[in-house]
Amino acid sequence: MSGPAKGDAVEITSKAQLVEFAESGNKPKENWRIGTEHEKFGFCLETLKPLPYEGPGGIKAMLEGLQRFGWKPDYEGDNVIALTMKGHSVSLEPGGQLELSGEALENLHQTCSEVHTHLAQVQEVGDEVGVGFLGLGFSPKWSLAETPIMPKGRYGIMKAYMPTRGQHGLDMMFRSCTVQVNLDYSSEADMIKKFRTSLALQPVATALFANSPFTEGKPNGHLSHRSHIWTDTDPDRTGMLPFVFEDGFSFERYVDYALDVPMYFVYRDGEYIDVSGQSFRDFLDGKLPGLPGEYPNLVDWDNHLTTLFPEVRMKRFLEMRGADGGPWRRLCALPAFWVGLLYDDAALEAAWDLVKGWTAEERQNLRDGVITQAMKTPTPDGRTVRDLAGDILDISTQGLKSRKRLDSFGEDETHFLNALKTIVETGVTPAEELLALYEGEWGGSVDPVFRDFAY
Repeated sequence: MSGPAKGDAVEITSKAQLVEFAESGNKPKENWRIGTEHEKFGFCLETLKPLPYEGPGGIKAMLEGLQRFGWKPDYEGDNVIALTMKGHSVSLEPGGQLELSGEALENLHQTCSEVHTHLAQVQEVGDEVGVGFLGLGFSPKWSLAETPIMPKGRYGIMKAYMPTRGQHGLDMMFRSCTVQVNLDYSSEADMIKKFRTSLALQPVATALFANSPFTEGKPNGHLSHRSHIWTDTDPDRTGMLPFVFEDGFSFERYVDYALDVPMYFVYRDGEYIDVSGQSFRDFLDGKLPGLPGEYPNLVDWDNHLTTLFPEVRMKRFLEMRGADGGPWRRLCALPAFWVGLLYDDAALEAAWDLVKGWTAEERQNLRDGVITQAMKTPTPDGRTVRDLAGDILDISTQGLKSRKRLDSFGEDETHFLNALKTIVETGVTPAEELLALYEGEWGGSVDPVFRDFAY
C-alpha cells in the first residue's frame, strides 16, 4: 500500500486524459522492466510482539538505522514514514509491515540481488535493535487489538471506512502481507491479453504461494487466509473483474471502472483529506463534497488507483496481486513465474490458450477454491490446480529460457522457478508444511514460526 503519489500536478479536464495516462504505460519490448514489492511482519525477538512505531525496538528505529545504507527519509509531519533511494523505496503498511518497493529492473538476477541486499540490511539493523522479520501471508499470532497503527494519515481514514464495506478490511490492512510483481505492456492489445491471462491464472499463484494457515495462534481452516480476507474486504474495489474478459475491454473501460470505485482521500499540502465514499466522477466535475469547486490532477488520479485492490491492478503497468508473502526464495520465484509467462510472446499465447475458454463462474470458482484446497482445487477442465500449475510452470520455464538473460556464471533465469516446481512435485504447499510442523514438532504452538521462518 503506497504513500502519496509524486509527480506533476497536471489538472485533469477530461476523462480522455485518464485514458492517455494508462496509454502512457505503453513501452517497446526492449524497455519492459520488472518491479517487485514485498511486505513482511516485524516482531520483537524477545517477546514475539508486533513492533510499535516509537521506541528503541520500533519501526522508527528500523527506518533510522537503514539510513546508514544511503536511504533518504520521507516524512509525514515529524514522523519518518518511508525511505527512498534510486528508484525504489521502503515504506510502512498500516500495522507496521515493512515493504520494499523495488526498482524497475531488466532481469530477474537483478531483482533477486535487490531483495537479497534489502533483507541483509534489514537483518543487520534488526539484530542491533532486537527485531526480526517474518514472511507469511497473514499474522500468525497477533489480534487486531494487539496490532499497532502506523502514523500515516491515510490509514486513519481507511480504518474508519473499511468496516462499513466488509468484515475483513482491517485484517487486510493490519494483518496481511503479500509479494507482487509489476510488469509492462506494449500496446492496448498487449495489455488486454496480459490482463486476461494473468487474471485468470491468479488463483494458481495463490495456490503455489499459499502461506497463511494461522490466525491468533491457531489453524484458521484456510491455506491462504490472506486470499480469504479479500473476499469480504470491499466489493467496490476487489475481485476477479469479469468485465476484463468482455468484448470491448480497453484502457477506457478500466478507467470507467476506476472512476466508479469510491474514493478514500485527497492529499493536499501534506495532509490527507477524508473524502471516503465520494465519487471521482464528481471530482472531475468540480463537485466533490469534500473539496467543492476544486478539480483533480494526475497525482490525485494516481493516488486513487492505488486504492483499488483487484487480483490484477492496472496503473501504467500491471500488478500481480494474488500471492502470500513468504521466504527469500519465493520472493524471487513470484516475478520469475509471471515474467516467464507474460514477457515471451509464445509463452503468453500458450498460457492464454489454457484459460481462454473459461467462464466467469469457472474463474470465480477457482479463485474461491484455492483458499482452502490450494493445489487440490478442481479446474474447469476436470483436473486439479496442481496439474495446471505443472503445465504453467513448463510454459514459464520455456518463456524464461527464450529470454536468454544470463548472470555472470552463464545461468539463465529458470532456476528462480525451482521452489515452485518442488511444490508441484510434492503437492505440498507452504501452508501445509507449516500445519504439519504445528501438529508435529511445534507441539501445537505457532511461536516456533518466528524462529524457523524468519528472514
